[in-house]
Amino acid sequence: MNTRSMIFTLYGDYISHYGSKIWIGSLIKLLSEFGHNDQSVRAAISRMNKQGWVSAEKIGNKSYYSLTPRGQKRIEEAAKRIFKLKPEEWDGRWRILMYTIPEEIRNVRDELRKELVWSGFGSMSSSCWISANNLEKQVFDLIEKYDIADYVDFFIARYAGPHKNIEIVEKSWNLTEINERYQEFISEYSQKYIIDKNKIQKGNMTDADCFVERTKLVHEYRKFLFVDPGLPEELLPDKWLGSHAAALFSDYYKELAEPASRFFESVFKEGNELKNRDADYDALNHPYMVE
Repeated sequence: MNTRSMIFTLYGDYISHYGSKIWIGSLIKLLSEFGHNDQSVRAAISRMNKQGWVSAEKIGNKSYYSLTPRGQKRIEEAAKRIFKLKPEEWDGRWRILMYTIPEEIRNVRDELRKELVWSGFGSMSSSCWISANNLEKQVFDLIEKYDIADYVDFFIARYAGPHKNIEIVEKSWNLTEINERYQEFISEYSQKYIIDKNKIQKGNMTDADCFVERTKLVHEYRKFLFVDPGLPEELLPDKWLGSHAAALFSDYYKELAEPASRFFESVFKEGNELKNRDADYDALNHPYMVE
């Protein structure tokens, strides 16, 4: 599992609920449970810092990392989608983004495409992207972020034919492939859920074990954010497995939640106590730094 990606998972599922700041030592200890070493964690968090997802702060001789507003926003968006059990109702309208971004800024075009896919847009053609969801705010945030107002047009419209809306979906997303991935998830994790539920009830899983399994579960499930557009029920095939996978994820997550949180808190608390001691030391030696 990629170290940087795992750090995002930890921020989303744990750290963001504890003030969004963590000591690098605590982060290293948590990720060591998955086989990541000190060097790989420091390199990954440094890269995230340069990319604007986290900010660094020195307290005493220790480094702490917090989510930036950009990072917090992305985490909140992801959480809403990860823990959504049912598709939203459709208002019958399509959101359509068209662009003609010049070749000299193709890096912006490439980044925009990644953002659109993550948000749930599908591509009808190379420069025409559509979504059935209310993503107006996200679209205008992207236009501002990449400064591309001169190159884009955005429409909200109803499809008038000559085909059906479901055929628009088939042109823009490969739902069969997404459904197959959901089937793989269900096949693997339904069995793991039964085994781990039995272990927990018998007291045969440690808090650390539950932390590892819950983190792996969230890490795997959140990959669907990059492939499943979250279409309304009216536009999904009859044998759609997304809701089944969401229910399984929710049940398994709840089973692991309490002991996993206990383990995280024990590691996080250690780093927090060190932070407080260092802050007290700074105040004693630099009295004008505090009120």
